Amino acid sequence: MKAVAINGSPRPGGNTEILLKKVLEPLEAAGWDTEVLRIGGKAVRGCMACMKCVEKRNGRCIIENDPINEYLEKMYAADAIILGSPTYFADVTSELKALIDRAGFVALANGGAFSGKIGAAVVAVRRGGATHVFNTINNMFLISSMIVPGSLYWNLGMGTDKGEVNGDEEAMRNMSHLGQTIAWLGTALAAVSVTSPFPKFAVELH
Repeated sequence: MKAVAINGSPRPGGNTEILLKKVLEPLEAAGWDTEVLRIGGKAVRGCMACMKCVEKRNGRCIIENDPINEYLEKMYAADAIILGSPTYFADVTSELKALIDRAGFVALANGGAFSGKIGAAVVAVRRGGATHVFNTINNMFLISSMIVPGSLYWNLGMGTDKGEVNGDEEAMRNMSHLGQTIAWLGTALAAVSVTSPFPKFAVELH
């Protein structure tokens, strides 16, 4: 099975990346293929509401001069999608929001392409606002008919400087538990059906 973790932080090796990699450790131990991608710091455009993805239904965003379609392909191929972000004014980074808006809508326009996949949100925070970030990410999963596993607590870790989140023992324990839960859920879903149990649907123009 395959898990892709997408990091919304512009800081390579920062706290968000540390948390995401902690989630992936149990998955790797269980034999999953894993990959960490970083969209933070990349030049990506927001959704233009042009509806070309609905007209074309080719699984791609019409904007071809940024990496969103590359990330979409990775998300299509994954059994589990883990999105991580630091907390910027009590929300996700602008780069991750662009991915949520564009990839999420393209998937909806193409038969609910993310339906039945596992989705998990991971948040790094200095102090406050993390639960709103958590909700922003989970909202995309839920409207996409994805399956969102729980863990021991909300999936957030405290820290400002690079590596500081390693000192948040509760967060690191929770991330490890989240990874174990995803691995268990993936195995359980694979045993039930090799395809999504959810009906296919498509956004329509009105």
